[in-house]
Amino acid sequence: MEPHETKSVRLGKLSDLKAKGITNPYGGKFDHTDSIAVILSQFLDGKVVSVAGRIVANRKHGKVFFVDLQDQSGKIQLYIKADHAGEKTLDIVHDLDIGDIIGVKGELFKTHMGQESIRVKELTVLSKSLMTLPEKWHGLKDVEIRYRQRYVDLIANPEVRQLFIKRTKIVSAIRAFLDAKGFLEVETPMLQPIAGGARGKPFKSVHNAYDMEVFLRIAPELYLKRLLVGGLEKVYEMNRNFRNEGISTRHNPEFTMMEVYQAYADYEDMMKLTEELICELVNKLNGSYKMNYQGKEIDFTPPWQRRSFAKTIKEKFDIDSTDDAATMLKKVKAKKNVALTDKLTRSAVMKIVEELLEEDATVNPIFFVDYFTFLSPLAKTKKDDPSIAERFELFIGGMEVGNAYSELNDPEEQRKRLLDDLADDVETGNRAIDEDFVHALEYGMPPAGGLGIGIDRLVMLLTDAASIRDVILFPLLKPAQK
Repeated sequence: MEPHETKSVRLGKLSDLKAKGITNPYGGKFDHTDSIAVILSQFLDGKVVSVAGRIVANRKHGKVFFVDLQDQSGKIQLYIKADHAGEKTLDIVHDLDIGDIIGVKGELFKTHMGQESIRVKELTVLSKSLMTLPEKWHGLKDVEIRYRQRYVDLIANPEVRQLFIKRTKIVSAIRAFLDAKGFLEVETPMLQPIAGGARGKPFKSVHNAYDMEVFLRIAPELYLKRLLVGGLEKVYEMNRNFRNEGISTRHNPEFTMMEVYQAYADYEDMMKLTEELICELVNKLNGSYKMNYQGKEIDFTPPWQRRSFAKTIKEKFDIDSTDDAATMLKKVKAKKNVALTDKLTRSAVMKIVEELLEEDATVNPIFFVDYFTFLSPLAKTKKDDPSIAERFELFIGGMEVGNAYSELNDPEEQRKRLLDDLADDVETGNRAIDEDFVHALEYGMPPAGGLGIGIDRLVMLLTDAASIRDVILFPLLKPAQK
């Protein structure tokens, strides 16, 4: 049956329900005693309960209807017979379909087959579904449709619903972890006059009342550091960031980051914090430090491996932190058969090198340390080598998950480094320095450690999801083909 024919049939049933006295088949509030999962876990024969949910199966056996009702927590069988519910209710059930939302009241009992069920006495129609669920409830398989119609995906695929419930619990656990350590959750602007705090191509708009150009934030870092200046010593933000760049299994233009800043700390403290946080999450979710991701076992047992970025690319490409762009490019081409234009900046060459470096990352968590200073304009440098920054990047499963610095708090050095970074940035079109941020540093910012973790990627790992789109409820998609 074609979709429009199905809708036509269901519209006919909607009219029949109204003719049978269901004047509002899109009812209002329904008081239910508890979730289906709780009712089943505390099952007591003869107990009167009321539940609400969606019909996921509907079958008739003689004069009895057996209906499977599902809510967010689970599924239970309804036993509907005229002897208990009345002839009028039984007549209404004839016009109900898979996908309809109803509320029922009745007694708990077990069938002669031992099936835990509700003997329905009262039934309320709460929402008539006009569309047929996919594949007769065997699941929504088409990936493009799943992302585009996530509401159907959540109905049809219980494992997807559980994944997003798990994501919520992961984020809540992160908040609880940081709150317990005395960090304050704060909010900083998503709409900013200057796109700063990271290198990325921003989304631009115009604020009409002020007649000014504004940007969706690419990172909250510079605002969070202003709070350190203001005397808030331990802060974090679960933040939505926006970058007008490519889309892949690891990138979405709108994504969730967590950034953490702690006064009087450094990147070593952020390393300890990161390891402790993620180990606690993994242990809570799996009962051990080991878990599988895409067919490979990841061992999160601390301490995690550390590896020098500078030393690794010296060994692989013979690149030094003091090399110019042309020299770096020549060395990369000598080692790897990659097509590269000759007009690249040092950071552009290093971005390619970093992508090649992901091949060198282990499946188990690994901290890459000793990043080049010119790649880290907001980080302090090593005392014994100003060309190397106090920074790490965390890779898990071969994927970058976190980034941290000992934060630069020298205003004059910061202005110089930002100017150098702008001169090097020919890709993003972000050509301004946040002078107010530098001005804030002039009031004095305590030395601090700062950390950013990609929440979407972390959830991918913890839920064994292959694509970032699998862990974002409504990922950005190109327009549907008509």
